[in-house]
Amino acid sequence: MSTASSEHNSNRNSERYDKGRKFEKLAALFYEQNGYEILERNWRAGHKELDLIVKKNDLIVFVEVKSAYSRKFGHPSERVDARKIRNLTSAARQYLIAEAIEQTDLRFDVITFVDGKLEHYPDAFPAE
Repeated sequence: MSTASSEHNSNRNSERYDKGRKFEKLAALFYEQNGYEILERNWRAGHKELDLIVKKNDLIVFVEVKSAYSRKFGHPSERVDARKIRNLTSAARQYLIAEAIEQTDLRFDVITFVDGKLEHYPDAFPAE
């Protein structure tokens, strides 16, 4: 691959990363405005990542954030497929073990942004 092409891909990945972080911040703000405490942002377990972990009372919510600038290639929530759900529930399990959390209610939410508009899908899927 040529250097120019490599730099172009690097810039595109950097822009995508920055946009992703922007939407994760907006999602965190949404939860804060609704009375949730932000426990973690971008918590990693190996190659698996939980975008947000939030808490309200005895409920811990693991949040996946997806965005798209149009629906041309489908709705961003469609990218939360069976493989992604397995990875998210595995990472959530590892988080609970690492933090020695027991006896709490759990939920998995998906937050999407299409053309910048937030859509909230509470209890989007059950843990696997």
